[in-house]
Amino acid sequence: MPVNPTAATVSTTGPVKIVGTGLLGASIGLALTSVGLDVHLSDLSPTAQALARDLGAGRPFTADEPEPALVVVATPPDVTAAAVVAQLRQHPGAVVTDVASVKALVAAQVQAEAGGDAKRYVGSHPMAGRERSGAAAADADLFAGRPWVIVPGEESTPEAVRVVRALAVDLGAAPVTLGAQEHDDAVALVSHVPQLASSLVAARLHGAPESALGLSGQGLRDVTRIAASDAQLWSTILVGNAGPVGRALRALRSDVDDLISALDRAATHGPLTEGAVGPLARVIAAGNAGAARIPGKHGGAPNRYGEVAVLVPDAPGELGRLFSEVGEAGVNIEDLQLEHSAGQSVGLAVLSVVPAAAEPLEAELDRRGWRVVRR
Repeated sequence: MPVNPTAATVSTTGPVKIVGTGLLGASIGLALTSVGLDVHLSDLSPTAQALARDLGAGRPFTADEPEPALVVVATPPDVTAAAVVAQLRQHPGAVVTDVASVKALVAAQVQAEAGGDAKRYVGSHPMAGRERSGAAAADADLFAGRPWVIVPGEESTPEAVRVVRALAVDLGAAPVTLGAQEHDDAVALVSHVPQLASSLVAARLHGAPESALGLSGQGLRDVTRIAASDAQLWSTILVGNAGPVGRALRALRSDVDDLISALDRAATHGPLTEGAVGPLARVIAAGNAGAARIPGKHGGAPNRYGEVAVLVPDAPGELGRLFSEVGEAGVNIEDLQLEHSAGQSVGLAVLSVVPAAAEPLEAELDRRGWRVVRR
């Protein structure tokens, strides 16, 4: 069900024009049409626009449509600035925002080319997405509970900022205000470099023997999940944020070089050679400390949970039955991981619960006939 079930609960005023009907554009359209707003779609690809229309994200924009109050540019980053400037000129009464994942380059180009119209432009970036791209992957609830970065320009009016912030809130997101360079530095660390790291690890599997791939576990799946992302889109994102991504990669390369040196010492002189173990332990420990800083549930401080591991038969309804019986035991599942081993007819469901509930839940699931794995 959409985050906002009735138009009375939203502050955004229509019509809203969406330029670009990929994953983000179509998802915004789905969310806004679900609350009764008039949404107009525009895309250079007639097929992409038609798909978004058929999914319910809005209707094609035509010249005789009423002027939009808000324009959302959801194009690839390399053409975002030009699209923003074009929309500012085409619709002189509209606030224009974009949802590109790079901001400094776009902001500078808009500032240079839009003149006085730049006061109606406010950059933004919803921190939401998925591995699949295009309107077919769109979801009206894609932004629910996710940060939405608001990046006012030097000339943005307070009213324009209010309009874009209202859009983020209406879509269920949590607005966060950052400067353009501050945003780009941040996403290099939390989004762009993780994408590259995932792709680099997955690329090593291309020529791997089947015997090795058959040993794959959940750790490999977790690390490589986002490696399935769109190559063309990500290329434009990375070159658009080249400076911050390059700096982050150089720091990562320094750590990798230290690891290689330690492993070379161990391979040449033995695993107990001085200087072989320490660098490895330091990297793992630093990773522990970094992971502990990732915000937890609902964006708050990371929580420590107890884990209850249960073997679940790979059959229809079994996972639902497990959830139902955990609920009957009066326990809330705070998080969930599913692990599968190749060739096995069971999966391992790791349920994160408040620490005090872990042991009683294990006993209750034991009593109900589930195979609990003590870890």
